[in-house]
Amino acid sequence: MKYYLYINKRLKSNQYYIGISANPAKRLKEHNSGKVKATKYKRPYKTVFIQAYASKDKAMSVERKIKSWKRKDFIEKIIREKIIKTGV
Repeated sequence: MKYYLYINKRLKSNQYYIGISANPAKRLKEHNSGKVKATKYKRPYKTVFIQAYASKDKAMSVERKIKSWKRKDFIEKIIREKIIKTGV
């Protein structure tokens, strides 16, 4: 089963949320309906980036790597270039 790493952007500010899901469209609906604890009070969001991976483990590995950077400019570069170059 494919898994997707996604980046959602908060519409009221320039904040980003990075996550993985087998169904990113459904997950966005969950974020925007308040079902996700981490984003419940920061909605609405829109998805600005999606990249597919062959396994959940690979997607999680890339997600952890990106979250460890903690730099907004790196996230914006990923969105702009439409690809993740992590070396993971």
